[in-house]
Amino acid sequence: MTSRGNRWLWFFFILCLSVESLHADRGLGELRLEVKDPSGAALQAQVEMASLSNQFQRTFDTSSEGRYTAQDLPFGVYHLVISHTGFSPVSQLVEIRSSLPTSISVSLGIAPLETQVAVSDVTTLINPYLSNRIGFIGARRISEQQSAQPGRDVGDLVNSQPGWVYENNGILHPRGSEYDVQFVVDGVPLTENRSPSFAPPFDTDDVDSIKVLTAGYPAEYGRKLGGIIELTSPKDVVWGLHGRFDAQGGSFQTGSVSGSLVYGKGKNRYSLSGNGFHTDRYLDPPVVENFSNRSNQVGYSGSYERDLTSKDRIRFTASHDTVRFLTPSNLEQQEIGQRQDLVNEETGGQVQYQHVISSNLLLSVQGSVRDARFGVSSNQVSTPLIVFQDRGYREGYGRADLAGHRGQHDWKIGVDGIFSHVHEALNYKITDPSEFDPGTLQQFQFRETKWDMEPSFWAQDQFRWRNWNIAAGLRFDHYKFVIRQSAWSPRIGVSRYFPALDMLVHASYDRVFQTPAMENLLLSSSPELSTVAPNVLRIPVEPAHANYFEIGTTSSFFGKLRLDVNVFRRNARNLADDDTLLNTGVSFPITFAVGRIIGEEVRIDVPNWGRFSGYISYSNQSATAWGPITGGLFLGQEANEGLIDTSKFAVGSDQRNTLRSRIRLQASKRFWFAFGASYGSGLPVEIESEGIDRHALEEQYGPRVVEQVNFDRGRVRPNYSLDASAAAQLWRTEKQDVALQVELSNLTDHVNVVNFASLLSGTGISTSRSASARVRWTF
Repeated sequence: MTSRGNRWLWFFFILCLSVESLHADRGLGELRLEVKDPSGAALQAQVEMASLSNQFQRTFDTSSEGRYTAQDLPFGVYHLVISHTGFSPVSQLVEIRSSLPTSISVSLGIAPLETQVAVSDVTTLINPYLSNRIGFIGARRISEQQSAQPGRDVGDLVNSQPGWVYENNGILHPRGSEYDVQFVVDGVPLTENRSPSFAPPFDTDDVDSIKVLTAGYPAEYGRKLGGIIELTSPKDVVWGLHGRFDAQGGSFQTGSVSGSLVYGKGKNRYSLSGNGFHTDRYLDPPVVENFSNRSNQVGYSGSYERDLTSKDRIRFTASHDTVRFLTPSNLEQQEIGQRQDLVNEETGGQVQYQHVISSNLLLSVQGSVRDARFGVSSNQVSTPLIVFQDRGYREGYGRADLAGHRGQHDWKIGVDGIFSHVHEALNYKITDPSEFDPGTLQQFQFRETKWDMEPSFWAQDQFRWRNWNIAAGLRFDHYKFVIRQSAWSPRIGVSRYFPALDMLVHASYDRVFQTPAMENLLLSSSPELSTVAPNVLRIPVEPAHANYFEIGTTSSFFGKLRLDVNVFRRNARNLADDDTLLNTGVSFPITFAVGRIIGEEVRIDVPNWGRFSGYISYSNQSATAWGPITGGLFLGQEANEGLIDTSKFAVGSDQRNTLRSRIRLQASKRFWFAFGASYGSGLPVEIESEGIDRHALEEQYGPRVVEQVNFDRGRVRPNYSLDASAAAQLWRTEKQDVALQVELSNLTDHVNVVNFASLLSGTGISTSRSASARVRWTF
């Protein structure tokens, strides 16, 4: 950046710090409740708190001082019922609309002989103050999730949202975007690939709520904006010692355990958790037989939180996760005894500090460090080559923001930065030269390190006038890794609530600046690769620039059913994708000139209709890209064709029709069961229909897999799955609970091919019929 550009950057930063009515919010607030008796003395009470629009439902007791603090509440309207034996219950609504703590004080009167409180959550079914659609997954749904493959719980929950599609090995694609998913864990953004083959999985027992965004992004979100998945850990204020222990077992020799302890006393709260699993089916294998697919995982974390004063809070968190697994083999690789061992390790620490400056002003400061490593090693009989890789990074993250409220404005301004020391090492040896172009280097070694620096700052205002809501924000990003680039990103969202129809109409525009994927970017950018093959094309991978548009409605029917309808369009330059180096399975980012993604989404939610609850979601979308290649590494014939091919093609995640549903029945107070169904019309296949050697494909993948490919249409055949689950409360006392849950997946045992012989994604088969059972003890 030029010195003049630096002066403008600092000028804008100083300007932001002096603004009074700007806001960019992750949409989480805090409720501080105080309960008293008629004389004004503190009263310990039971509180029921619910928001149907946020899938939030919680019951808790206030402390002996009558106080309780509920943290990380998604913005919206909440219904509270506060009660104590011998006193009249109080039912009231409270709105959480800002990061600033919302404080309320409630006095319970002496109960008459007969007392009734009408409890109704109808008014919380729609949040009339949202300017975009947000998908919420609440604690109950998270606790009931039990996936057929370990490490997929969070991914499966997100995949139930409209617009999301799985590719091979649990890689999530939001609205046709490739590798542009950002996880945000307790405020810390994770912008690298978090699919099971790239990073340790998240344990849902450490997740209290999930928020999913695909449009209408607040300005503080940046870098990866195909879709945002925000995970919030449990932060309930508990008194004394509480805990949980889970044990699970099922098909494919799968077994797992997890547990946690939480202790609260005075102003201090401590928590410890740990988990581990073993399975013989971790990734999506390329054949039905599921060869060499074992995995073992262990993880643990701890946190300490203290209320320094009534206005100051600090929280420390530390964690470590390791997962070791094998790359599943096809029939030919299994016959020769090929084995590839992989490992993902991640260690991190985080500190958060919050200071309430005044009733209208809140300061938050946050920092984290992470050390991540990914390794690959092959045995000596591997074909067509033997490959070893060791890559990773040490990342530091810092963030500071100031939030406040003034009149009809809720505002926030902030700065953050990611600073990572990246290292990559790779070497390979070709064992079958016939699989490569003549002249390809038989052996190759690579090693490099480099700093990745990505500072940013933002400002946004949420303005409310009558039934109108306007969110307008501005973000600045600077990216410096292999190349250097900066961008301004304006965002705006507008909504109008119609009380007579109980309908919210919203529209949004997002300007998006998406940085390239970090994985193997140094390798694919290195001049050393010019010697690997006779024809080599290396083009610097630039960030993507995109415009996102969305129009939608949210409506309530009968006070029990919520309908969301959205229409969207995404236009992008330098559309992100990925490719592989030779036949190593080592992927790296590439870009194409132009991309366009259009679609429609419909979701019906029934949060609570008598004993029934559930949802059904449908999406129809078309994801198309046009050449030529604008970034990445290409060898051989691809290098010759890449710069001149301007043809149109469907991107790898272009599944036209996707359907997900789940119906749950609370049969009795201690027993529930549920049924789920999913359907996908199939992803593209990159093999040309003419000249197909079907026999050779069957030798690699087997006839049952090849039968699930429609070569004439250029797509895998539709996939579907029927699932069932049930749970029973085996034992319950005032302080302890033991429950059993059973899950049955893919009841019809249909062979679901996710990807087939893809140069980018390989071949992957979803899980066959499977069963699992889990016992959970809480105290």
